[in-house]
Amino acid sequence: MKSTMCAIWIVMVLLTAGTVQAGLDFTLHKLESGKPGKTLLVVGGIQGDEPGGFTTAALVISQYRITSGSVWVVPNLNFPSIIKNSRGIYGDMNRKFEELDPSDPEYATIAKIKKIITDERVDAIVHLHDGSGFYRPEREDAMRCPERWGQCVVIDEERTGEPRYLELAALADRVVSQVNTGLYDPEHVYHVKNTLTRKKDTVMAKEMAKTLTYYAINNGKPAFGIEASKEFPTAMRSYYHLRAVEGFMDELGIGFERRFPLTAEGVDQAANSNVALSFYNNKIFFDLADARARLGYVPFKKDAAVEYVPSNPLMAVVGGGDAFRIYYGNRNLTELEPAYFEYDDTERDLEMVVDGTPRTVPFGRIVSVGKSFTVADRAECRVNIIGFSKPGQASESGTPVRREDVMDRFSVDKAGRVYRVEVYKKERFAGMVLVRFDDGRGDARVAQSLDKAIDSRTNLFSRVAAEPPTGASR
Repeated sequence: MKSTMCAIWIVMVLLTAGTVQAGLDFTLHKLESGKPGKTLLVVGGIQGDEPGGFTTAALVISQYRITSGSVWVVPNLNFPSIIKNSRGIYGDMNRKFEELDPSDPEYATIAKIKKIITDERVDAIVHLHDGSGFYRPEREDAMRCPERWGQCVVIDEERTGEPRYLELAALADRVVSQVNTGLYDPEHVYHVKNTLTRKKDTVMAKEMAKTLTYYAINNGKPAFGIEASKEFPTAMRSYYHLRAVEGFMDELGIGFERRFPLTAEGVDQAANSNVALSFYNNKIFFDLADARARLGYVPFKKDAAVEYVPSNPLMAVVGGGDAFRIYYGNRNLTELEPAYFEYDDTERDLEMVVDGTPRTVPFGRIVSVGKSFTVADRAECRVNIIGFSKPGQASESGTPVRREDVMDRFSVDKAGRVYRVEVYKKERFAGMVLVRFDDGRGDARVAQSLDKAIDSRTNLFSRVAAEPPTGASR
């Protein structure tokens, strides 16, 4: 297994998808090594109720470094349907590649992904899905039979006319063999499933003729579906997806390093360790891995679009007015209740004393605190520590604050350890930092890793808050 803690170098391209809601467009992420080699395109999220696929694609973006060749990733092809946890709010997008009326709401999205698929730099495509039951070449029972889709690599035909990769079946067989070296249970065994799409002599083949992978094959690009069983939790599905994706990278000679151990537990931790949002050029920052259901009185910019930077390509801010819903894939993490202010751009940081040590803390950071912190006075500025009260004084600077001095119900997190420290200058909002009360051990590392993510911006990209697709609210 390959692992590293090195930074990830990513080139990100934001694609506008026509009639799809602004802020919910799919994104293309190019993980380039700078060294010659093949390019693999990984696509997830074409069906919004298959979290194993789109979670896997997001992990490739945020947790892998490519050392030779390239990997391009679209993790959220059908982002509106992901938010709604729907197979497809405008019908099944994976049946729209053979022919599509220009009036279809997803016409522009399909046109854009087709352009990526046919890019001359793309050598092969893997398409990530979660499938029902367990595919078996021979019928064992209703859940283990040829009609099921889980736990298989799907090909449309045994051979293709593409000169670079004539033998689809042979390549898929080798990847399946690699996946099967890491089974948690023999029941999880992978097989190759050939849909014989070219013949179009069965109902299944006629359906497969409308799909992304068959479109790719007809345009000279070897393409494979990877299916993980819906019988598994998301982390287990992504574990098997990643084993298959790494198998294809190995087959194509693409070098890579991974930042976490390839186990179901490692996948789960990695998928939930990078859930944060930065607003308005980092004036506001929230770590939302353990967020309360609703956070009130968040100082959003008056008379301006809500601009934000997510740490994960599956995150989105949806809605407006009295509340903005924060999604991570199809999970509604929290709601932000806005309070609107004019903004001040002259202040950039706070002077603090943290556990006896003076620090200059830029806005948009998490500060790890063992015992207490104090915010220094600053001319014309007022400090508001949410959940703390300093009777008789407008500003809450100049006083040591311990965890027991702030009220749990005002914390950002459910555990009551993370609190907002906001700064206002002449009634304008200047910026915010978070303080995390810890025990002096592990939490400091969490704060530092989040700081590095904001500093480097290697895995962040800008978005604008979106109105939800019809019926998307929970």
